[in-house]
Amino acid sequence: MPLIVLGIDPGLALTGYGVVRDEGGGRCRLLNSGTIKTGKNLARAERLKIIHEKISELVGEYAPGAVSLEKVFFNQNVRSALTVGESRGIILLAAATAGIPVEEYAPLQIKNMVAGDGRADKLQVRKMVCLQLKINDYNFGSDDEADALAVALCHLQNLKWNSFAARRETR
Repeated sequence: MPLIVLGIDPGLALTGYGVVRDEGGGRCRLLNSGTIKTGKNLARAERLKIIHEKISELVGEYAPGAVSLEKVFFNQNVRSALTVGESRGIILLAAATAGIPVEEYAPLQIKNMVAGDGRADKLQVRKMVCLQLKINDYNFGSDDEADALAVALCHLQNLKWNSFAARRETR
């Protein structure tokens, strides 16, 4: 049975999303992708509401079997990490409300699974996303959209690896 995954690259100003279906036989199909943009002039609560509504809408429309989410990468900017954390909380709430399991992946894991190199740059990841989804143009609306598709593909690849490992253990 084909699995649909909603991949998300969370953020307060920009939240990327990608809906991908595993077609079997190593084939994946892009169903939808984009970027949720919230205006800086809106109150934080309103911005989070917009993100929650769009994610809930995607969950309702595509009924994904899983949500895959990029883990927060803590750098020097604590304020940015906090706002991303708030966005992640809203996304987790939308998934939990719908009863959808969530898997989280670190940026290094995502790059390694999708591009074969944990240090791959954004362009390499975009190219590999396009190759795996058979997209001719790797000019997405935002880096967040491309990253969200990479998160979805990472989850599907991780499931395949886990299935392969489980079969090997039973031999």
